[in-house]
Amino acid sequence: MGLPLVMAAILTLVPADKRAVFRWGAMLSTLASMLLAIYVFAQFDTSLSVSQDSLEKEYGYAFTQRAPWIDSLNISFHVGVDGIGVVMVLMASIVAFAAACCAGEIKAREKEFTILLLLMAGGILGAFMSLDVFQMYFLHELALVPTFIMIGVWGRGKNRDYAAYKITLYLSLGALIALAGLILLYMEFETFSLLGMLDHLHTQQISTGKQNLIFALLMFGLGILVSLWPFHTWAPLGYGAAPTATAMMHAGVIKKFGLFMLIRVALPLLPEGAQTWLPVLAWLCLGNILYCGLVAMRQKDLNQLIGNSSVAHMGFVFLGIASLTTIGLTGAVMVMFAHGLLAALAFGLSGYLYTQTRTLDMEKVGGLLKGMPFWGTAMIMALLAGCGLPGFANFAGEITVFFGAWSIPAFEAGQKLTHPLQEYSLQFRVVTIIAIWSALVIGAVYMLRAIRNLLHGEPDADAPKAEDITHWKKLPYALLIGVLLLFGCYPKLLTGKINTASKFIQQAVQSDYNR
Repeated sequence: MGLPLVMAAILTLVPADKRAVFRWGAMLSTLASMLLAIYVFAQFDTSLSVSQDSLEKEYGYAFTQRAPWIDSLNISFHVGVDGIGVVMVLMASIVAFAAACCAGEIKAREKEFTILLLLMAGGILGAFMSLDVFQMYFLHELALVPTFIMIGVWGRGKNRDYAAYKITLYLSLGALIALAGLILLYMEFETFSLLGMLDHLHTQQISTGKQNLIFALLMFGLGILVSLWPFHTWAPLGYGAAPTATAMMHAGVIKKFGLFMLIRVALPLLPEGAQTWLPVLAWLCLGNILYCGLVAMRQKDLNQLIGNSSVAHMGFVFLGIASLTTIGLTGAVMVMFAHGLLAALAFGLSGYLYTQTRTLDMEKVGGLLKGMPFWGTAMIMALLAGCGLPGFANFAGEITVFFGAWSIPAFEAGQKLTHPLQEYSLQFRVVTIIAIWSALVIGAVYMLRAIRNLLHGEPDADAPKAEDITHWKKLPYALLIGVLLLFGCYPKLLTGKINTASKFIQQAVQSDYNR
């Protein structure tokens, strides 16, 4: 978190004509953050969850640091990572480095763009590490606000201004609704400390009515930030107009914050509210998976296809969260991780194509694999990963979500219920079947159609000429593909970290149900 923010502060002092300084400053600071994240990921000890040496260790957190901030409101600078946080920090740092490498397309006001990009990176890394709910929300807003500015100033396309207004309106509304829920939480616990709230649950319970209200505010507020159907229309439009690095960071990383907070804050603190609203979330996620998948099938613009596909993939995460099973929650985090890398890869490649051809209309370009073998191969791998091809991390995450949603015990009249959502088991199985069909059929159709239109056949004689990615510029794309393949072939590297944290969250809700 600190390295990108410190570099952003340093770059404010550098003259605007020193373009190389901005580019290298962004890449080196995000590279250092990525290397530190890899170290923390490798060193994270999953056995911490059984330790009782401190409150942090009791709840499975490591690498914790704490310092006073706003004492009058019991707000502190408190950071650390558990099995979920360490995975999200790793993903965010990788995408931030890749985005910094792809920011070279910006030629005007590069100083301001670089500083805003570093604020996005530092803010979201800090949000994923925060153990203070106010700090978590504040740092997310620090990362979110630059999105509006970057689309408005450096965006592309005739709908740039409209996209900037729409994304500002939707995301501001979602942030305000979520803030209302967090304020109500603070009024109940009189602290913003996440660990303090969790500890208070042993002696202090929130009434069912208040839980239902707060959970609804968080679910819909954070859902808007994540493009939950039917509040999703800002996403494809915004990503289509955004500069490449901005789309990579927002679609890949910042968008995951709403999901992260829903898992980290709403589920363990509001178990009765979760039991009320998660069946609703399970049905809403079909809007993401089915409706947005069908919309993606009709797209001719590559960015619009990727944007609608990104919204559709969020449905799988919502389904995993809604299942309230350890397997489902683990799968949800895996999809968040994999999709973050995939979205960054896809938008990075589409951005490169746009700089070469000034168009993303898939009917105006074609046969690109022949003239752009590296770009074409990378795009094929991105699109195949998007439709869940085995070997990529996306497949491992999605199949885990499906198993998690299906594993809710079947309901039989008169039997003792063993799962908070067991009465809805049939509904979850129907939703799971539809989600699997959509992933296998609809996802495959629009991804394979894009491969055919973009990469195969003979290029149009009037099509703009494009040069392939060369030399070190291949690095961010190769990195993203390599990580997707690594964790796709060895998903246990992720599940070993995530499982303990997912189990704690599931048990927190389950214990309240059994009480």
